[in-house]
Amino acid sequence: MWIIKLGGSFCSDPRLPDWLSLVTQLGGGRIALVCGGGLLADEVRRLQTRWALDDLPAHNMAILAMVQNAYMLHGLSPALQPVSREADVPLVLRRGGVALWMPLELLRHQPDADTNWDVTSDSIALGLAQRLNAERLVVLKACDIDADMSVRQLVEAEVLDRRFAALAQQGGLPIDVLGGYQLDDLRALLLGRAPRLAGRHDRPVS
Repeated sequence: MWIIKLGGSFCSDPRLPDWLSLVTQLGGGRIALVCGGGLLADEVRRLQTRWALDDLPAHNMAILAMVQNAYMLHGLSPALQPVSREADVPLVLRRGGVALWMPLELLRHQPDADTNWDVTSDSIALGLAQRLNAERLVVLKACDIDADMSVRQLVEAEVLDRRFAALAQQGGLPIDVLGGYQLDDLRALLLGRAPRLAGRHDRPVS
C-alpha cells in the first residue's frame, strides 16, 4: 500500500487531470489518495484571523476543506473510491480500487495536540501512512521542489508543515516529495523504475 498526498493547490491547477489519470491508471489495488485543503483551507485561515477563532473550530473547518476537495476529485475522476473510515482503505485496495480518503474521523469535539496549524494535510497523510503500515508515502506539491533538499529542509522552507519532520522520525517508511512538473517521476516510481529526477527522500529525515 502507498499513500499519495495530493497538495490542495492542485485543485485549481490545470495539471490536475493528468495526475488523477496517472493515479487511477497505475494505482489500482495499492494507492490511497489524500487531498489537501488548498484554497478552502486558506479561507479557513483568513476567517480564523478575522474572527479570532480558536484552533479547534479552525481545525474542523480545515478537515472539512480536505473532504470538500476530495468530493471534487471524485467528481473529476469517478474511478476513485471514497472512504470516510481509514479502516476501509485496505478493503478498497483488496478489491483492486484506488481509495480516496475523506478524513471525517479527524473531526474533534475537544482540542488535542493535532488541532493546530503545525499539523496540516501533509502530516495527516503521513500519520495515515504510519497507522496503515504503508510501504511508501509520496507527497505531491504543485510548486517546484528542489531535489537536493532533505525533508527537514523542506519543513524549514515551509514546503511541508512544522510537525512533519518530527512525525517522520516515528516511522521509517520511505518518503518522496515531488513537484508539480514531476509527473513522469511518479509514473516511474509506480512502475518500479528509477525516477528521471533526483526528487526522492528515502530517508525521511536528515
